[in-house]
Amino acid sequence: MAESKQTKQPPEILNQEVVAQSRLFKVEQLQLRFSNGEERLYERMRGSGRGAVMVVAMPDAEHFYLIREYCAGTHDYQLGFPKGLIDPGEDPLQAANRELKEEIGFGAKRLIPLKSVALAPGYFNATMHIVLALDLYPEQLTGDEPEPLECMRWPRHALDELLQQADFTEARSVAALFLTDAYLARNPDVLEFTA
Repeated sequence: MAESKQTKQPPEILNQEVVAQSRLFKVEQLQLRFSNGEERLYERMRGSGRGAVMVVAMPDAEHFYLIREYCAGTHDYQLGFPKGLIDPGEDPLQAANRELKEEIGFGAKRLIPLKSVALAPGYFNATMHIVLALDLYPEQLTGDEPEPLECMRWPRHALDELLQQADFTEARSVAALFLTDAYLARNPDVLEFTA
C-alpha cells in the first residue's frame, strides 16, 4: 500500500496578526518565509481549536439518519448528517453522542471514529471528526437550534439517490457518506446490532 510522507518543513512564521474579527471568525495575516527564501503574506480564518463532529447514525444495518436544517451560508435548507462543535472539555466521541441526542433524539452505545478531515486547509484552520454511531437508544437533549430539525431515515442501499438530491450538497456530508460506505464494506460484522 502506498504511503504519503511529508518531506517539507512548513515555512517559518515571521509575523502573525489578527486583521479582522467578528463574533464567530478571526482572520489572521501570516508573513511567511519558505525554505527557498521566498516570503509571502497569507490570510487564514483561525479556528477555535476545538474542532467539530459529524455523525453517521445507523438505527439498523439498512438505514441512517439525516437532518434538514437552515444553512446561513447558502440561505437555504440542506440535508446532511448531524453535526456540531466540540464543547470545551469534550473529546470528539463525547461531542458526537451529545450532538446526536440534541439533533435526532438518540444516543449511541458504539461510536467509531472514521476520519478527521480538514475544512479548506488553504484558508481555514479547523477539523471535522467523522464518527459512525451504532446501537442507538432514545435520549433527547436540548440543543441550540433556533427551530426543530427535520429528521429522516434514509435507506443505505439508496446512496445514488441521495447524491442526486438537490439539497444534499455539503461536501462534509458527501465525504461522511463515502467514508461510512467504505468502512462498512471492509467491516461488515460491525453491523451486528445488539438488542
